[in-house]
Amino acid sequence: MNITNTDIILASKSPRRMELMKQAGYDFKIVTSDTPEITTKTAPFDVSMELSSIKAFGVANSLSLLENDTLIIGADTVVFCDDEIMGKPSDYDDAFRMLKKLQNKTHQVYTGVTLLHYTSGNSSPKVKSFYEKTDVHVCPMTDDEINSYINTKDSFDKAGAYGIQGPFAIHIEKINGDYNNVVGLPISRLYHEINNFSDLC
Repeated sequence: MNITNTDIILASKSPRRMELMKQAGYDFKIVTSDTPEITTKTAPFDVSMELSSIKAFGVANSLSLLENDTLIIGADTVVFCDDEIMGKPSDYDDAFRMLKKLQNKTHQVYTGVTLLHYTSGNSSPKVKSFYEKTDVHVCPMTDDEINSYINTKDSFDKAGAYGIQGPFAIHIEKINGDYNNVVGLPISRLYHEINNFSDLC
């Protein structure tokens, strides 16, 4: 696969993932699918990879036979704390519950990524999935601080009910690992995985 001659599709409408892809210099388009994201896995890294695969294959199945070499990138981020896998909160109370659990603790953020490479006219892709993990420690937070953050409306489209790059940054004490992984896409790892994947295709 020559990446410069390959159409790249990001199977996500996350503005944070789009921005990271742009920062890395990729020319890509956005395509998403309505495939139900139902996982059979129980470990957080497996959940993130399975959901990323569902997203990628959901987009692939919605497209007609691809005329050009195409790379589809699916990604999914989950937060893991006290044996609970957290996705996006369902409502205000769920966001409060999540943040109450995360405060004054270290939790893990997993982003799973699936790469599908279709050569011209071939309906069977080469597939690669991987994940990245980052440890995040949240400062102690009062109920008022939690409510104040939720009222910024920043919680509801993010795994674990927070965004590290937004107003919640003041409540992050430290991280161990890739910051961009917490944002939603481990862009450095993705870059190298794509290059290695290209060599194998």
